[in-house]
Amino acid sequence: MSAKVPEKNGLKTPLATEDEVEAFLQQVARMPQPAREAGRRGRLIFSVDATMSRQPTWDMAQQLQAEMFHAAADIGGLEVQLVYYRGFNECKASKWVDDPRKLADVMSRIDCRGGYTQIRRVLRHVRNQAEKRPVQAAVHIGDACEENIDELAHVAGEIALLGVPVFMFQEGHDPAASAAFAEIARITGGAHCRFDEGSAAQLKRLLGAVATYAAGGLAALENRAKAEEGARLLLERMRK
Repeated sequence: MSAKVPEKNGLKTPLATEDEVEAFLQQVARMPQPAREAGRRGRLIFSVDATMSRQPTWDMAQQLQAEMFHAAADIGGLEVQLVYYRGFNECKASKWVDDPRKLADVMSRIDCRGGYTQIRRVLRHVRNQAEKRPVQAAVHIGDACEENIDELAHVAGEIALLGVPVFMFQEGHDPAASAAFAEIARITGGAHCRFDEGSAAQLKRLLGAVATYAAGGLAALENRAKAEEGARLLLERMRK
């Protein structure tokens, strides 16, 4: 029987059992990881929740996310795509860009609108993009999850088989979001990290570490971890 997590907005979100998750993770561990295509840049999908619950901290979030794009540009070797959802059934993706600084301007024009979370649509987009061409990592920043975790875990499993770690950054402490974000990160081999207004500097370092991983792989992240706390923390979360 599936374990239960707290309800949010009257929606029950069952978790897969530990045995089911462990069996799937063992299957993923046996799958070959896709090699980066020769002469190709690493690819990173960056998604954000732009629903109204994030309005109080949106200015801070926009600044951090813009700084992340600039940090990714400084690292080099990356193509980045921005995905965001908000309002009624609105979920959009930018073009792939090889200068992530261009996405900072796109972020500055996005405002928050009321609506439910659309994490499954984001995960499906990641899966579809990775099926066309390898994606080295995906990042999601949000504060809520109003969707069924089993359904999210199913798509996360498809992503895991394509070798794409998903890094779930949670603003605040909503228990339903914590359960869902941790499950997605665990299945895909990514990491789940919480942040709030007091940990903005840490989030900036973590996002920079993800960009390093997407551009240069685990070896690049391990090298960065020798000198930077954010990279060390990310590496620890990935290895849990």
